[in-house]
Amino acid sequence: MRPMKFGFGQPVRRVEDQRLTTGTGRYTDDIATESALHAFVLRSPHAHARFTVADTDVARGMKGVKMVLTGKDVAHYGDLPCKGHIKTVSGDMSKSLPVPVLPPDTVRHVGEAVAFIVAETLAQARDAAEAIAIDWDPLPAVNGIEDALEKDAPLVWPDRAGNVAFEAEQGNREKTEKAFAKAARTVSLTIVNNRLASNYMETRACIAEYDKADKRWTLTLGSQGSHGMRDLIANYVLKVDPKRIRVVTPDVGGGFGTKIFLYREYPLAMIAAEKLKRPVRWVADRTEHFLADTHGRANLATATMALDAKGKFIGLKVDLAAEMGAYLSQYGPFIPWVGTTMTPGCYNIPAVHVRFRGILTNTTPVDAYRGAGRPEAAYLIERLVDAIARETGKSPDAVRALNFVKPTEMPHKTQTGPVYDSGEFEGHMRRAMDVADWKGFKTRQKASTKAGKIRGIGMASYIEACGGGGPESSTVILEKDGTVTVLIGTQSNGQGHETAYSQLVSQHLDISMDRIRVVQGDTDLVETGSGTGGSRSIPVGGAALNKATEILSDNLKQLASEKLEAGVGDLEIVGGAVRIVGTDKALDLAAIAALPGATPTLLKVHQSWTPPEATYPNGTHVCELEIDPGTGGTEILNYVVVDDFGVTLNPLMLQGQVHGGSAQGIGQALMEEIRFDPDGQMLTATFMDYALPRAIDIPNFHFETRNVRCVTNAIGVKGAGEAGAIGACPAVMNAMIDALDRAAGIKKIDMPATPVKVFNALKEAGYGL
Repeated sequence: MRPMKFGFGQPVRRVEDQRLTTGTGRYTDDIATESALHAFVLRSPHAHARFTVADTDVARGMKGVKMVLTGKDVAHYGDLPCKGHIKTVSGDMSKSLPVPVLPPDTVRHVGEAVAFIVAETLAQARDAAEAIAIDWDPLPAVNGIEDALEKDAPLVWPDRAGNVAFEAEQGNREKTEKAFAKAARTVSLTIVNNRLASNYMETRACIAEYDKADKRWTLTLGSQGSHGMRDLIANYVLKVDPKRIRVVTPDVGGGFGTKIFLYREYPLAMIAAEKLKRPVRWVADRTEHFLADTHGRANLATATMALDAKGKFIGLKVDLAAEMGAYLSQYGPFIPWVGTTMTPGCYNIPAVHVRFRGILTNTTPVDAYRGAGRPEAAYLIERLVDAIARETGKSPDAVRALNFVKPTEMPHKTQTGPVYDSGEFEGHMRRAMDVADWKGFKTRQKASTKAGKIRGIGMASYIEACGGGGPESSTVILEKDGTVTVLIGTQSNGQGHETAYSQLVSQHLDISMDRIRVVQGDTDLVETGSGTGGSRSIPVGGAALNKATEILSDNLKQLASEKLEAGVGDLEIVGGAVRIVGTDKALDLAAIAALPGATPTLLKVHQSWTPPEATYPNGTHVCELEIDPGTGGTEILNYVVVDDFGVTLNPLMLQGQVHGGSAQGIGQALMEEIRFDPDGQMLTATFMDYALPRAIDIPNFHFETRNVRCVTNAIGVKGAGEAGAIGACPAVMNAMIDALDRAAGIKKIDMPATPVKVFNALKEAGYGL
């Protein structure tokens, strides 16, 4: 591929950063809508209760109040859907739980919506909410996987025995049992993957407008795909023709999976806008984000590896309990399913069986969060591999090197289904160790011990699946002024799509970024779209755009050939013009667009691309850290990432994605956790109680790539949006266990390894006494 100034592989700075860093970005709450009313959601103070709305008349009569909606007012609308059903052990598909627009008489978690109040001002809506009389009948509640599985635990749903929403499996049970029967030894590990909140910078918000003449809604909101949001609302809740709804997504301040989903506030605002004939806006505050937006992770898993006499992996058993919360969220059951497909990690394990269950609790529902099941799988297998190294007396790299899938074994079909097309796992592990100076660790450890600190080093070699799923399409148009418009159905949440897609166009047309306009997030302007999630925008949407632009470039050469009196094979595109090779005779894009034969059919190209298989990014993270035993505090001293992302579109943006994902993984490993008290009250619903990593908590990363081209992707890329969050948790926690084991024989600690948890573990182990 010929390098272009702004094309493939160039470290171009993000074009959207100028507006986003100068305060001129346009997020949902920045949009001033004339005569808009304000909505407020009254939420349940109970984790589980029956209720009766005794009186709304006082609230409806208060100054400025225009509407109060309760469950009985919206009972005729459809439920919010669960689309992520999976095949269970019985052979049937998992079954949904009803998620009404507003619950009629029972709430199942603190923060669940009970009433929707619309008024002239937000203050008036809040005041009216306090005037709504509700008779509450609290019911027993349960939270936490282990408590929910107790024999006499309260049931979240009476028809789901034992609080198990579904049970499914991966792999082959019989084959795995046979492998275990001949094992020389086995090693087991039980770990917790802590519950998290996304905490994107921009909280959820929406503006609903209704055009009485056209009988159409316009819904503006931060989302990860406007088409999916439109279709869910139309087909499942309002039950109208999707053409009656226009969904617009402006700038989005972070998504991380959590903004994919349909939440109750969106159809409620649309219902209110239609009835009141005025725009209705709703904006969540930070506590509402904690209480009402889907959470991530929340797994409890036990993994057991069977080894032969040489330490080779011959079988793996996993028993996974994945907390679903009070309802099955939009893709809730699918998250542990897709995660468990990646259970083998980078390793050649000839027999695998995974049993996994979805557990119901009286808590906020759990769904996709950056990585969506794959971080959970990587964390489990990489923690287990380190445990195997400790128990067998081998080094962590030796265990990995012995059991990695080899490049000569590619493509490699795992026992859980995925087919790895490419990768050199030992290669990036060795490179990461060299950069991190793994061999010099003992010298640095002695210096830490002398200073009264505890030092550890750990690694994680991960692989994930992304860039798959259904098709994505793109339209590229040469305008009459020589500029180019891109229409695409993915959705930027801050990743830099405008820059990335412009680079793909520039690769073929060799024009500057300011001459390319990228349009996304508007269902009236972009015909189709599958949205953004699973690191699919560049691998799938980018592949479609690359294909479309390549065809457009061929069309332009064909148009120019007659005018330039040259064969197509003698033409090239340079500097935004088609020219005869070796001459200065050329036509720029505007001139070509003005040619008599330049029909819309030739200047507007639409192409789709469906991935034949997921892509499989992989890499190794190495973390070196130091613990202060006097406080339990942890400082990361060195952090190295060596990744294989296939072909790199923009190395600068790629580095930023890995930094951001790694920071989120470090946050989960050391400080972040959603917690509830025994009654189901959230204890971490503000930043006073939920710790996010700050700049001082994040190390200076060393990042590099050791790429192997993906052979199943049209442009060779593997996807990178989630990778940092997948490799970071096991790398940090393996370093943590290494430090604690060396100092005090502590071989188990769960995330988050907070200072108080680390301090208490050292104290209980008798360290320093």
